[in-house]
Amino acid sequence: MTLLNGHDSGANAEESLQRVRNLPGYTTPIFNGKDEQRAKVKVDVTAKGFIPRELVENEVDWFYFQLGIDDTYFQNESPSVISDHIIALFGAKIVAFTKHDFNKLVIDLEKIDENGNGATFIHTSFPGLTSTEGPGATCESRIDSLYLDKSTPSECYRLETYRSIGSMSATAANQLRCYFITKCNFPSPPPSSTRTDGRTDIRTVSDTAFLERASPHTLRVYQKIMWQAESRYGPVMEVYEVEGTRERRLVIGYRMGGTSRFFSALSHLYHFYKLYSARKYVEQFSNGITIISLDLNPMPNSIAAPIEHSIFQVMKEASLLYCLPDNPFFRDSVNSGHAVQEATYAYCGCVFAQHFCNRLGPAYHHLRNILDESNPSHAEVLNDIKRRFREETFTRDSIAQVIHAHSEIIRLLYVNFAMVHYPAADQTSRLRPTLSYQRLHTTQPLSDSELHDKIRRAVPNKQDLQVLESFLIFNKHVLKTNFYQPTKVALSFRLAPNFLPQGEYPTPLFGMFLVIGNEFRGFHIRFRDVARGGIRIVMSRNEENYTINKRMLFDENYGLAATQSLKNKDIPEGGAKGTILPSLGAPPRRCFEKYIDAIIDLLIPSPSSGIKERHVDLYGKQELLFFGPDEGTADMMDWAALHARDRGAETWWKTFTTGKSAELLGGVPHDTYGMTSLSIRQYVLGIYKQYALRETDITKVQTGGPDGDLGSNEILLSSDKTVAVIDGSGVLADPGGINRKELVRLAKLRLPVSHFDKTKLTKDGYLVKIEEQDVKLPSGEVVLDGNDFRNGAHFRFKADLFVPCGGRPEAVNVSNVAALTDTEGKPHFKYIVEGANLFFTQQARLHLEKRRVVVFKDSSANKGGVTSSSLEVLAGLALTTQEYLDLMVFKDGKPSDFYRNYVKDIQAKIAENSAAEFHCIWQEHARLQGAKPRTQISDELSIMLNDLHTKLEHSELFKDIPSRKGVMRRAIPNTLVQQVGLDVLLERLPEPYQRALFSSWVSSHFIYKYGVNSSTIDFFHFARDLSRE
Repeated sequence: MTLLNGHDSGANAEESLQRVRNLPGYTTPIFNGKDEQRAKVKVDVTAKGFIPRELVENEVDWFYFQLGIDDTYFQNESPSVISDHIIALFGAKIVAFTKHDFNKLVIDLEKIDENGNGATFIHTSFPGLTSTEGPGATCESRIDSLYLDKSTPSECYRLETYRSIGSMSATAANQLRCYFITKCNFPSPPPSSTRTDGRTDIRTVSDTAFLERASPHTLRVYQKIMWQAESRYGPVMEVYEVEGTRERRLVIGYRMGGTSRFFSALSHLYHFYKLYSARKYVEQFSNGITIISLDLNPMPNSIAAPIEHSIFQVMKEASLLYCLPDNPFFRDSVNSGHAVQEATYAYCGCVFAQHFCNRLGPAYHHLRNILDESNPSHAEVLNDIKRRFREETFTRDSIAQVIHAHSEIIRLLYVNFAMVHYPAADQTSRLRPTLSYQRLHTTQPLSDSELHDKIRRAVPNKQDLQVLESFLIFNKHVLKTNFYQPTKVALSFRLAPNFLPQGEYPTPLFGMFLVIGNEFRGFHIRFRDVARGGIRIVMSRNEENYTINKRMLFDENYGLAATQSLKNKDIPEGGAKGTILPSLGAPPRRCFEKYIDAIIDLLIPSPSSGIKERHVDLYGKQELLFFGPDEGTADMMDWAALHARDRGAETWWKTFTTGKSAELLGGVPHDTYGMTSLSIRQYVLGIYKQYALRETDITKVQTGGPDGDLGSNEILLSSDKTVAVIDGSGVLADPGGINRKELVRLAKLRLPVSHFDKTKLTKDGYLVKIEEQDVKLPSGEVVLDGNDFRNGAHFRFKADLFVPCGGRPEAVNVSNVAALTDTEGKPHFKYIVEGANLFFTQQARLHLEKRRVVVFKDSSANKGGVTSSSLEVLAGLALTTQEYLDLMVFKDGKPSDFYRNYVKDIQAKIAENSAAEFHCIWQEHARLQGAKPRTQISDELSIMLNDLHTKLEHSELFKDIPSRKGVMRRAIPNTLVQQVGLDVLLERLPEPYQRALFSSWVSSHFIYKYGVNSSTIDFFHFARDLSRE
């Protein structure tokens, strides 16, 4: 298999057609003991007595010489097993004879090593056909699930499979397919590398059997594929023409664990194009790379497209199979006739329909207008009705039934999609039109209105019509996609979000991404062009919980992003959020990595590193996304930033994620520097100042313990009399005040309250751990279950101040908020500063404020973290890569002077913004004499700031250079201005970001200074001073 020449002159970089000599890629093993073994098999078959003695020799010789089974089989199996297989084949012939149809001859032989060392499978196989029944229907999927999908670099398997050369009998045309799976044997220690360039030497990571059998050229080909697979996150594919034949060799490399059921799905794919495989190999390497090699041939006398064209379609569509190998709409292609691209489109449209068909409709909105959402009981009724509508209208199964029932319309909808997004060959390409491109031009494309009319006439059922109309909505709103890129790991779509009904989503979105992988789905939405928010992994406990999470995923994402918008009111970035929903059992890390990679596909210019084709971009502008850590992703931010850099995002990899490790990537960790706690602290101090309170006299209850970010820093920053701390490990309480020295010790060590030294408690103090039962408290009360006690502990304590620094969202809601008042209606707390996100529902906050509790909600109190992350982004945008590495990344474990000073600037900004907002809310509440709750003032303040921000971004004020420079000088931390220089900063920062930074600073400082009741005259005076030094 020696390479004769490089790329064919008629192909471009993607469709590189390389020619190889018609020689095996692997040496064929010769079993020297074959004749001796055959003699033993004859004796054994005769002794077993099933086959008549006079027929034994013919049957054994046929098995050994006529079937064309590779010597690998005979070398690996014992005479006893081989004789059983020969008898089984003879028995199958008898069964087929009694049915008078030798095409019904079915063979199913298998041997699975009970110690997990491998297996052998032999079964009937018709070339070019996917079996729908019998052993062939499940054999390859079993190999996937038993061996290939579970492989890890330390425990993996190699596979060789051959089609027998001869037929199974003189009267039957079908052949045998043999699969040999063996556990990889990697030498320890591995051989020394001969390379001096630092790249992987394939011989040092290979199985010994592979090295013995692979030809020198196969090693060279696999070496090249391995290097490419190591440098990319998605699959790598090459096609080779076998000289003098029509056979094509397709070689695919990818990272182990990157997909599942891929091997079996590939068979289904090439069968769809009327190709069959003579030989297939799966090689796995100890560096985590998997390489599949398929020797493909056209079916004799086939009327399908010639292999010279279809091989490139197989190559193109294999990347879609890599993303969605379990796609039910392709697995059923025997009935639907869908090619992989059409079936993938059907799957993506199905996901879109699941999320956006279940709209609430006019009846719900009419009811909503009648009821009062600020009334807790009304709000609860509306939520119940909304949940019921979401559950009962459209399910995944009902949508799939519509797709299966209208396959021809789905095909037309796919053409409608592809006519827009199929990438046209550029002028320099000499690419032959692919089959998918030819299919598009043999189906008459319809305009949107013509297609809608056709659907409306063809589908009388109203619900079916709504499902198919959602596909058309999907088509109209996709601005760009990686659907046709060959190296993707998941499918991503940038959508224009203006199809969302305003009644359900009152604040319009700026941008929306939908990401679909085999083991997950996810969204990313943002309310402004420049926006930032965390990426959350939504885990499911069981099937029922997964179904609920799937149904509510987008609504949860929208709600989180909307809350983030309120919190981001005085920073450049608007609100954004990403959510990832893994399937049950799917590894969350793998889902996150695929999600990130698929979104990067649409952010980097194409063609670019890892992307071979130009994608159609209807948006037409560069987009910058800023991701942060959230539930389940805190330890993944470094990987995302480095991966963006590897993908070619040289200018923005530093800003792609916040929450990066300080030492390695120059991140600014919130917990280390107490960023979020600093803003919470300003509200606590503000309350003390307004009421002339002395902190040491204040009693406090705190959720979130000394092991957490907020909890530990709240302990370290305060000097109050804490009477209770509730965290994940249990409940610590002492009415006289918990020993502060011991609390500080735990906070510095980041240990939960379960580690509290109980000798430091007073006689009335106690510690109840969640695992404990039947605990007697000093009062005599018996706690039956520690976990249940912990879950409701925040309702039992009374104090001056309550600071939630941890706990589940909606821990206090409309149904349980009454428990925070005593039997006389007196609240348990005078002041509440909500440090933990969404600890209270809005109705619960308003309920407490009606009872004269001073409440400052989460979006105001805990915004220190978002301010810190925003300034972390600014540093990444402002510094070149080298400057960033020199100034932000630690050297020998220590930060630079620049880093230390920049952190101090961030802390000062947080304190300044938080104190200013506290003062603004307090003043407005006083002006209205308490007529409006602080919770409502906080929300209105956020909305006002965001609205003014939006107006200023598109105003003429930004174009006034002196004003712009004056604002930037104040808005950018002084340490950064001194290091880089203001004029250089204005050259480096992207204009959309500059507009956002300018607008956020002006809007927040104006409102905080003049209040929410300010006038245009006030703004005139404020704007006049912007250009001053």
